[in-house]
Amino acid sequence: MPWRPPANDRFYRLIVRTGQLLRWALQLDIRATGLEHLPAGRPHSGPSRQAARGDGAVFAVTHFGYVDFAVVELLLWRHVRAQLRFLVHQGAADHWLAGPAISASGHVVVGYTGRSDAYAAAVARLRDGEYLAVFPEAGVSRSFTVRDCRTGAVRMAAEAGVPVIPVSIWGAHRIITRGHGFALGRGWRAPIRVHVAAPMVIPADVEVEAATEALRGTLQAGIDRCMADFPLRPEAAAWWVPAHLGGSAPTDAERQLLDAADAAAGRRRAPRRK
Repeated sequence: MPWRPPANDRFYRLIVRTGQLLRWALQLDIRATGLEHLPAGRPHSGPSRQAARGDGAVFAVTHFGYVDFAVVELLLWRHVRAQLRFLVHQGAADHWLAGPAISASGHVVVGYTGRSDAYAAAVARLRDGEYLAVFPEAGVSRSFTVRDCRTGAVRMAAEAGVPVIPVSIWGAHRIITRGHGFALGRGWRAPIRVHVAAPMVIPADVEVEAATEALRGTLQAGIDRCMADFPLRPEAAAWWVPAHLGGSAPTDAERQLLDAADAAAGRRRAPRRK
């Protein structure tokens, strides 16, 4: 039976401190706009070292690289000392090293089956004032454009009565992403741009598909804004630039074929459940 420690605020702070140390070591140039749209939070009545609490919100985050989660976590912690929990797939939670860290950090695990339990747990946390983050694209977008989003972020926000906060991140995928491992030359002083859009108020009777498409458009507009402020000019056919801008990243059609192949391979590898 894998070790699954309970959620611990001290461990979360350790993870945050580790992220801050790595940011300092690599001298990452993280700049954000729209910070006024982040929640203000409400401090605990207890010791000041405890994290802030708020009124709950769903953070919908673009997913082009493997460190996007850390960028938005550090941003919220620096802004209001609030903890941000992610919805994490069971495959990551099963990892011998990541699994205990995910458990101790208090993230919500979405299992291979019984996903409604994770959904109910997420809604309950939102109603309790926690901040939860999701990658609505449900996987890394290899085209480096915002692909079609799943409806979970909108549905959770509507049911819990909390807003959706769109967060677009550009540049972190140059550090490490699918098919491109970490390289110190790219990581050292890497520029990363973040845009936090205005919170989307989700009514209980929302048209889920329309609201989700509006969310996708808002996230892509945020990416476009971040790219306009990006200091690096792409070399010819740069792999980290979308195809429609002259880069060599997969086109949307090519990305869809790659995603379909990955999904089929994942179904073959998935453990059988009795």
